Amino acid sequence: MIKIQKYSEVEKEFFEGRSFGDSNEVVTSVLEEVKAKGDAALRIYGSKFDVSVPAVFEVPQEDLMAAAEKLKINNREVYDAIVYSHDLALKFAKLQRKSFSDFEEELEPGLFTGQKTIPVETAGCYVPAGRFPLVSSVIMTVTPAVAAGVKNVIMCTPPRVHPSEKDLAEKNGCGVSGRAFTGGKPYADEGIMAAAYICGVNHLYAVGGSQAIAAMAYGTESIPKVDVIVGPGNKFVASAKKAVYGTVGIDMVAGPTEVLIIADNSAKAEWVAADLLAQAEHDIVAQPVLVTTDASFAEKVSNEIERQLETLTTKTIARQSIDTYGRIILVDSLEQAVEVANKKAPEHLELALDSGEERSKVESMVHNFGSLFIGHYAAEVFGDYAAGLNHTLPTSGSAKFTGGLSVRMFLKTVTTLRVDSDKNGTVKSAVASGYLGDAEGLSGHANAARLRIKK
Repeated sequence: MIKIQKYSEVEKEFFEGRSFGDSNEVVTSVLEEVKAKGDAALRIYGSKFDVSVPAVFEVPQEDLMAAAEKLKINNREVYDAIVYSHDLALKFAKLQRKSFSDFEEELEPGLFTGQKTIPVETAGCYVPAGRFPLVSSVIMTVTPAVAAGVKNVIMCTPPRVHPSEKDLAEKNGCGVSGRAFTGGKPYADEGIMAAAYICGVNHLYAVGGSQAIAAMAYGTESIPKVDVIVGPGNKFVASAKKAVYGTVGIDMVAGPTEVLIIADNSAKAEWVAADLLAQAEHDIVAQPVLVTTDASFAEKVSNEIERQLETLTTKTIARQSIDTYGRIILVDSLEQAVEVANKKAPEHLELALDSGEERSKVESMVHNFGSLFIGHYAAEVFGDYAAGLNHTLPTSGSAKFTGGLSVRMFLKTVTTLRVDSDKNGTVKSAVASGYLGDAEGLSGHANAARLRIKK
């Protein structure tokens, strides 16, 4: 049963970032081995952790295309949903790209300063394929890279046994975690392969876990070194991304997923409960939270959660999340609800309120969130799957200082300077630079500036 409490009873820890163990020792070993031994290390760790270690790691483009065609024939609804989601994500990412404009302006006579926005050359996307192969994460990681203009978008995802070799693997008693099928053809989850083809991945490698992060960060004989790494993963993947930051750029180190819903009695208890459960089923440590001004509505939502839980195929996971980390917080006013939201800085923030002055006021006051969902129909799950927004978002309070994955991650904003001789601004900058060089005891700096105006 979800916990119901007054705002005054909420523990301080609720507003702090959540940590769930450290895997640095294991990850450090993996990173060092892959950096030193390349593909050989990938095979060693693949044998330990994956179900397959193929002879070569890259899945041929024709296999990606075949997976897309197979999905189109066998499950047209899912195929069309991927295409629709990708189309919306691409439109949104292109709008983001347009917002980063180049310019050159004359600040002072003869002093021209500018900005250029340049895409990175190679982007690496990681897509997990464990209990739930995240087909939607292909869309969310690859699409903004393509929209940014990245020339080489690669992907790593855990390997699978090739369909033509499943009988052989079974006969040999392998093809399962801890007993990998080795030396076969490279293959991956077919949904992920299909989505990769639809979204325009240039190269897909059947490599999973922290070893895949290491391969993209340092490069191996088979997998190129990338400039940025994006995408979700387990604690080992997250730890590896954190460790390689600086060698490459990363989108973020994501913690357990979370949603916070601000609602009053204009909301439908059935819808709010469904949105809380949609978050809870991600993981036993996911955190679904409702903040409401109405105690009777809180009870209705609690009862509705219990009713809906009975029919969920993910009931075991969702139940643990709801019971351990879920809660309903009772507040005295919507202003107090805003205070809770801004202190929590949730990954997803829903405003389950009728349109009007009150909702507009709340919308203007909230400022710490990964994505904001406004109104009863703006389900958070739309943002997860098919509304154009990116679902890779900051967690554990990091929305206080960063936003989610966007086209920005794949762009470098660099500056330019062009200077005309003998102009007033040129002279003034040279003089000022000379004096500042003197003040810092850097005579070479001062000399380099003064030579420009020496007659």
